[in-house]
Amino acid sequence: MLRYFFYLLVTTGIIGGTYSIYHLYRVSSDNKKEMAQYEGLPDTVNNNLGKTLVIFYSLTGHTKNIAQKIKDKTNADIFEIQTAQELPKGPMLHLSVRKQIKNKEYPELKDIPDISSYDLIFIGSPVWWYTAATPVLSLLNKVDFKGKKVVPFSTQGSNAGTFFKDFQNHAQNATILTYASFNNMGKEYDQAIDAKIAAWINSL
Repeated sequence: MLRYFFYLLVTTGIIGGTYSIYHLYRVSSDNKKEMAQYEGLPDTVNNNLGKTLVIFYSLTGHTKNIAQKIKDKTNADIFEIQTAQELPKGPMLHLSVRKQIKNKEYPELKDIPDISSYDLIFIGSPVWWYTAATPVLSLLNKVDFKGKKVVPFSTQGSNAGTFFKDFQNHAQNATILTYASFNNMGKEYDQAIDAKIAAWINSL
């Protein structure tokens, strides 16, 4: 009996490992294909967006990197969302976030930006449990955008899930413009990502 249980564990591990390798290969292949269309394209923005604000939350730095690029290309102001209490780390973060999403009880924030003087607002978030990070959902629940133009963007490993739909549902009275998503990639794609950001902003 123990021998069969051992074989089952080994088989499950092999299948899981094989799937993980395949998934990583597929994500890498998809990233390469997507970025190829931006290679060599200009990375400058020529769209006059008016007074612009970039709001973002970032835990690992990926979203912050994209937010900074948007700020630099649009000469925008920037605001980083911070929670009133530090979020747990490691596995406890995943468990805590899952509970927050399930119960719709989002973390309190240190501060809320004053958006009254801005014509256009970018809001960026990592994808957690296939939706927007809970600090961003917290912000969206606290701000009335009063018809202002809002541009969402996300960063993720590979799957943005229901990010955009959930963002729309939480962004009160916002006029939502074209959403963009950015997979977390290596430095070799920096130029292509810059070009993708520029093409996206110029299309707004």
